[in-house]
Amino acid sequence: MNVSALFIRRPVATTLVMLAVLLFGAVAYRGLPVSDLPNVDLPTLLVTASLPGASPETMASSVATPLERQFSTIAGLGSMNSVNTLGGTQITLQFDLSRSIDGAAQDVQAAITQATPLLPPGMPSPPVFRKVNPADQPILFIALTSPTLPLWSLDEYGETLMAQRISMVSGVAQVLVFGAQKYAVRVQVDPDALASRGIGIDEVATAVRSANVNLPTGTLYGSHRAYTVEATGQLTSAEQYGPVIVAYRNGSPIRLDELGRVIDGVEDDKTASWYGTADRLQRSIILAVQRQPGTNTVAVADAVKELLPSFQAWLPPSVQVELLFDRSQPVRASVRDVKLTMLVALVLVVLVIFVFLRNVSATVIPSLALPLSIVGTFAAMLPLGYTLDNLSLMALTLSIGFVVDDAIVILENIVRHMEMGEPPLEAAFNGSQEIGFTILSMTLSLAAVFIPVLFMAGVLGRLFHEFAVTICVAILISGVVSLTLTPMLCSRYLRPASGAHGRLYRASERFFDGMLRRYERSLAWVLRRRAATMGVSLVVLAATLWLFVAIPKGFIPAEDQGLVFGVVEAPEGVSFEEMTRLQLAVTDIVRADPSVEELSSSISASNAASGATLNQGRMFLHLRPRSERPSADEVIAGLRPKMAKAP
Repeated sequence: MNVSALFIRRPVATTLVMLAVLLFGAVAYRGLPVSDLPNVDLPTLLVTASLPGASPETMASSVATPLERQFSTIAGLGSMNSVNTLGGTQITLQFDLSRSIDGAAQDVQAAITQATPLLPPGMPSPPVFRKVNPADQPILFIALTSPTLPLWSLDEYGETLMAQRISMVSGVAQVLVFGAQKYAVRVQVDPDALASRGIGIDEVATAVRSANVNLPTGTLYGSHRAYTVEATGQLTSAEQYGPVIVAYRNGSPIRLDELGRVIDGVEDDKTASWYGTADRLQRSIILAVQRQPGTNTVAVADAVKELLPSFQAWLPPSVQVELLFDRSQPVRASVRDVKLTMLVALVLVVLVIFVFLRNVSATVIPSLALPLSIVGTFAAMLPLGYTLDNLSLMALTLSIGFVVDDAIVILENIVRHMEMGEPPLEAAFNGSQEIGFTILSMTLSLAAVFIPVLFMAGVLGRLFHEFAVTICVAILISGVVSLTLTPMLCSRYLRPASGAHGRLYRASERFFDGMLRRYERSLAWVLRRRAATMGVSLVVLAATLWLFVAIPKGFIPAEDQGLVFGVVEAPEGVSFEEMTRLQLAVTDIVRADPSVEELSSSISASNAASGATLNQGRMFLHLRPRSERPSADEVIAGLRPKMAKAP
């Protein structure tokens, strides 16, 4: 049976099929998302709960323990880890990879509901959970600064104007706000003033709540018309709160401003963030944009960045919008480098084929298997939900050396028949019939090599699943091309070599003959020394095993994206003012480093939702371009001794 005979007899149909593969692949390529790694939905959930003022011991016994007892009954739970801090609890739940993250989330919600009656009644809100995934890392950090506007006005612009508009962009999951400074009126009551007038703090709180209401007042009904009565009971500034009557003593009203200070402030004055460069450092509001899993990182980042000029036009002139970090840039550079490597590999493969075949038509025919196999793979990647990332592009790069093998083998056999005097059409029929089963077995055996990777377990298996499928699809498409397009082109366009060869052909032939003679002499020399050859082979094998054990191992190779994340930790119980001083001292040291282009520095009081504690500060460092600085590891190593001397 000759599988290729049908395609040799119908060259137009064969050409149309291959053009359809190219068309579908080209269309799919434009729709493939771009990312740095494949989308891996890790079944991990983070449960957070807060109880203001509670010690870590109280959080562990009263909050974490009841939740852990309920979580331990969930099927498929692999590990559970809890961290208790001042007023906050974090419980990390890691499930088996066979479990669906959505199903696990439903079980966790049910467990939280069952544990709610056992939790302290003073909790401001029930425990909440969220999915944890590397893809949830922000792709953009945007800093808002102003030398004149108060922070609550800056926060209003950031959360109301910018964050809500950015959230409407297709592909954006949510926008996080670091260093939020929402406006609030703060009442600082003097205890002596309360005691002298016999007023309790609860009376002050009740008076403030009662004065700040916005309820429907009623309706006046007349004989001819009805009127809706409106009363403005909403207080919006500290000046309006001052005259509020708290109580009456001796027939005289006691107003709020007589009992202490009423000032404009923020809801959480134990949170602060700064944006800094080498020449300036000022308070800021940081917006972190997260993308939805499976979306195009580059496209989402570009869509958000297109909004920044319009934001700048809407904002007051004193507000500056700074792009602190753009994750799409290293992703774009990494994908561009892999594409360039793939293009260089393609050119080298074609050149090697030409050097050994020394025939233009014989070089072009097997070389067509390269673009068809690679572009055709894109048509399979899109419906499978894959992305253009480092692993899938690495699979395509490796497949370049494989996909031309089948075409070269069938070409060589057809050329052999032509050298025996057969015309091209007859040689294509006979050559493809002889070698067809061999091509099929070669293709399947080569694809079978990557089947164990396809069924690899664990997180590593999830990551390399896309790699294995991509390279298998490319190899299978190359086998189809070799059995269809290659014989058809050989029957129409392959020309036998002429009797007279050129100078370049004769020179290369002498070179190849010389290499063959040297190989024959070296092979004869090795065969006469079999014991020594086996000894050297065993030494090489032992050295390989030793190097395999000694070589450093890691999960994924480290990549210098120009972003460094750091944590500043102070002794437990440090005050907010002291933590601010320490954070600014470390920030000044980092700003002075010439490799740091800009940074974001923040501290926050204990907050289970954010995971920050009062004795910890966080820093995001955006380094200069790689050509202007040493590696990120060297930058960190240079900063460590400087930070050790910080107060």
